Amino acid sequence: MPGAAPHFMDKDNRLTIGEHLAELRGRLFASVIALVVTTTASFFFAPWVFHILKSRAGEVQLIRTQVTEMIGAYMKVSLIAGVVLAMPFILYQLIMFIAPALTSQEKRYLYILLPAALLSFLGGATFAYFILLPPALHFLLSFGKDIAQPLIKVGDYVNVVVSLTFWIGLIFETPLVIFFLARIGVVNSAMLSRFRRYMIVVAFLLSAIITPTFDPVNQTIVAVPIIVLYELGIWLAKLAQARRRKVMRPLPQPAHD
Repeated sequence: MPGAAPHFMDKDNRLTIGEHLAELRGRLFASVIALVVTTTASFFFAPWVFHILKSRAGEVQLIRTQVTEMIGAYMKVSLIAGVVLAMPFILYQLIMFIAPALTSQEKRYLYILLPAALLSFLGGATFAYFILLPPALHFLLSFGKDIAQPLIKVGDYVNVVVSLTFWIGLIFETPLVIFFLARIGVVNSAMLSRFRRYMIVVAFLLSAIITPTFDPVNQTIVAVPIIVLYELGIWLAKLAQARRRKVMRPLPQPAHD
């Protein structure tokens, strides 16, 4: 009967492994094409992006010491900007690939969380640019200034600024990822609460990897938001579990005489 069951549960419509791989290959190809297009378009706006990134350096002079260094920096900025611009399309391709394995409720939550994830990424990138970068760059550029005058290679500067902004943006999506995983039953709040003490250590390890500085102040600026986002994820997991139990609650049976 049409509409009696989702197509992924219908034996007649179930895809073979080869068909799954063909679909995956097609969606990966489409994502790569989208990334090439957005990266190419971003290359023309790279000078404007460079102006924004350079504003965090203050009065420090950026230099280049290799013939290909500037074009490499342009390409890196263009690639990161292309990833950000192509992210909605790439996420859409991912959702369309896994959607047949989800229930209608899970699909609805996934569609709602998609724009929220993009906003979370932009919020994290904004936090990194306005809150984290100024003290981190000030520490790096002023440390030992009385011994050696800082003449920073443009490639090194781009690596620090772009990497920090990009990874902090991804970290800010942690609560939404936890919420969705809890909604589909992969994790639960009790499991996440037991892992809390280890998460504090993980947060400082991640901050040590992400931040280019060795001072505890800048690492704490990164670690504290990670811990707060994890705690927010636990709260969202509880909310997801409550809604999951409400949806799965059995209907009352009619009374028998």
